[in-house]
Amino acid sequence: MAIYACDPQHARGRRVPEEESAFRSCFQRDRDRIIHSSAFRRLKHKTQVFVEHEGDFFRTRLTHSIEVAQVARTMSNALGLNTDLTEAVALAHDLGHTPFGHTGEDALHELMAPYGGFDHNAQALHIVSSLERHYAEFDGLNLTWDTLEGIAKHNGPLLPLAEGEDLPVTLAEYNARHDLELHTHASGEAQVAALSDDIAYNNHDLQDGLRAGLFTEAEIAELALIGPAYAEVDRLYPGLDAYRRRHEALRRVFGYMVSDVIDTSRARLEAAAPDGPQAIRDLGRPVIAFSDDMWVQLKEIRSFLFRRMYRAPSVMEIRTKVTQVVYDLFPLFMATPSLLPERWHAEIAAAEDETALARLVCDYIAGMTDRYALQAHSRLMGVDILHDVR
Repeated sequence: MAIYACDPQHARGRRVPEEESAFRSCFQRDRDRIIHSSAFRRLKHKTQVFVEHEGDFFRTRLTHSIEVAQVARTMSNALGLNTDLTEAVALAHDLGHTPFGHTGEDALHELMAPYGGFDHNAQALHIVSSLERHYAEFDGLNLTWDTLEGIAKHNGPLLPLAEGEDLPVTLAEYNARHDLELHTHASGEAQVAALSDDIAYNNHDLQDGLRAGLFTEAEIAELALIGPAYAEVDRLYPGLDAYRRRHEALRRVFGYMVSDVIDTSRARLEAAAPDGPQAIRDLGRPVIAFSDDMWVQLKEIRSFLFRRMYRAPSVMEIRTKVTQVVYDLFPLFMATPSLLPERWHAEIAAAEDETALARLVCDYIAGMTDRYALQAHSRLMGVDILHDVR
């Protein structure tokens, strides 16, 4: 590893001290705890773009997270960073997502506005530090400071706040107990995980959108980054069948993005010459980045996907229906919290005020899978809200 990599021998420790494993580094152990968590398993039935019932081939939050981790390991290794820490952050980055993806998050954020709002990144930290309750000596997974830091701020510093903004409540409360230095950038490993997320979803959303028939290969071949990939495949493999042609083209696009980050980040690291992982945190700017040219091309892809996929009429129709699921369940549980499973009842009884109750209800709904939320809504409301689109 490079001098600026996070060395597990010098990790910043766990909030509750533990005897470390004789066979795994502390970052490997963090990764394994994340993989074995209940929240990680539930990602298999949580929306990426298409709601879980719409098809077996579309990505879910689980398959997305696995793809992010694969990209992250590759780039981390190429840059001399710690691949185990990178993988842990990558696998945990979406643990806080609600059912129905960003649609569910938007609905919960609106419903929670009187009680401090909702943010999926802060919820991921809340899950690994509190809501996973399997161990005798602590709540959460008791991950290392380095992994928790990466989960909290892989997208950049969270302090100082812009005027009128507040830290998500769960993040602020945890940080008051265990300072994650929210004013600095995260480690290079966490920065790699963040860009791996961008690479993975830009690539697989193109694949899923094509499979769903929301746009054609001819249309995406007009995009600056994608056209040359199709041209190269057609030159090398004239007459290739449509599915192989698509795969060969999009895997090249995938490779373009990965190579760009590696080349750009190597140049930035060489220029910055960090003498340790803390130097990366204190640099004041990211060291892991796309080139300016690649960033322009990615913005074109994102704009295309926003118009043709994320706001496609068929997708918006489903979004409207599943938003109603969250809007119906939240006030129902607030009015009748006894409807929550029995293991939640002690905390409900101990809730000091409406805000405390709302946060418990929010945690419960946020943890639901698409399937469970739809089933709960059907059972409690007597309405099969997706029946007319099945």
